[in-house]
Amino acid sequence: MKKFGIKEVVATGIGTALFVVLTQVQIPLGFIPNTSLQPRAAVLAFLAAVFGPIVGGIVGLLGHALGDAMFYGSIWWSWVFPDAVFGIAMGLFVKKLQIKEGGFSGKNIALFNVVQIVANVVAWIVVAPVLDILIYSEPANKVFVQGVFACLGNVIITAILGTLLGVGYTKIGAKSSSLTKED
Repeated sequence: MKKFGIKEVVATGIGTALFVVLTQVQIPLGFIPNTSLQPRAAVLAFLAAVFGPIVGGIVGLLGHALGDAMFYGSIWWSWVFPDAVFGIAMGLFVKKLQIKEGGFSGKNIALFNVVQIVANVVAWIVVAPVLDILIYSEPANKVFVQGVFACLGNVIITAILGTLLGVGYTKIGAKSSSLTKED
């Protein structure tokens, strides 16, 4: 297992701050209450895919909790934990995705998107609604509909923006990090 070093600490700090700031960047899905497209999902997927499950889990958990607290006044834990689950799941594939190593193309892009779809389904169609019901006694029909649309929104934004971030990093970031070889 890879150590949790300075790069991971910095990625966690910057990623959490970016996630919090991006909490305010949303495109509401007007027909589903409290559900919107959010680029922070793609940023979380990218960071987890580059730096691993610990960074992904912390950024998802802290970023979402701090964003809720700062911008909404309270933390909706049943939606915080799914972001942590999503970040951890994406991070488990860090070695196979090869973003940091400069090999993010073709099959790796396809794998990134298969993983993000499955991780989004688990996080938003299973974990979030179940926690909504268990923690807040929300009606099942409401929370499962919200979960499905949150999942679809995250899948779309991550497929586009997350893939672009991965491709950009593998072309630029992987070259510059290979010059230093401090990984």
